Amino acid sequence: MSKADLELLRDKARFIRTETVRLITIAKSGHYTSIFSAAEILSVLYYHVMQLRADPNWADRDRLIMSKGHVAVGVYPVLAEKGFFPKEWLDNYARLGSPLGDHPDMRKVPGVDFSSGSLGHGLSIGVGMALGLKRKQSPGRVFVLLGDGELNEGQNWEAAQAGAHYHLDNLIGIVDRNTMGLDGLTEETMSIEPLADKWRAFNWDVHEVDGHSLAALVEVFDNLPRKSERPQMIIAHTIKGKGVGYMESSRMWHLGNLAGVDAAATIEEIMQNEVG
Repeated sequence: MSKADLELLRDKARFIRTETVRLITIAKSGHYTSIFSAAEILSVLYYHVMQLRADPNWADRDRLIMSKGHVAVGVYPVLAEKGFFPKEWLDNYARLGSPLGDHPDMRKVPGVDFSSGSLGHGLSIGVGMALGLKRKQSPGRVFVLLGDGELNEGQNWEAAQAGAHYHLDNLIGIVDRNTMGLDGLTEETMSIEPLADKWRAFNWDVHEVDGHSLAALVEVFDNLPRKSERPQMIIAHTIKGKGVGYMESSRMWHLGNLAGVDAAATIEEIMQNEVG
């Protein structure tokens, strides 16, 4: 990619972070650090990788399953910018009557392909969608964004087994490997390592990448095989709260609220940081 293309992706990652702060200020509560660890991943997916139109019914579109459903507050501004729904919806985020909730509802939000709540189900949904697209001979692919904390749930590994069994090379999982959940470090709560070896044991192709390097993410996504007959897993090594110094690797901001000068100062720090 050119420097200009990478700078555009960097700007979009900043946009995801700053809009997250703005929307959470409206709602008075939200998940900052979980979105900040995935901002570069979301930027590359929505502005470089996925084939989309402002038509949620386009049969051959790529799908993104937010198994890590609390990342939705960072995705809504992107969907609005891409024309899936009016930008004015954002101004009432999570208020009574708003279609935009803390977790996404596919029945209410155009551009959302899966309604989440309890984590751990997204990969199973992705397997079903990918299998359906295969049967219809559609070129669409299914991307599943997973939190590393939800990988301690057994349903993920049943889905991993099924994805390999059905040769779903149109299924791409992305683990936001920020090493931390609400209850603390994943390796202390319920160890998931050796993570790459586990996916390989389930017959997935595995790619490990710096999840904040836009160039590295672009290279990995651009070089995913289309006809491998194996599902793909990208383990993106990230930092929870990346882009805001006092939030990085902190449990305190998994869920919280910024207001007034604190929100303004945080947005200013995001704009000054050169993440990516």
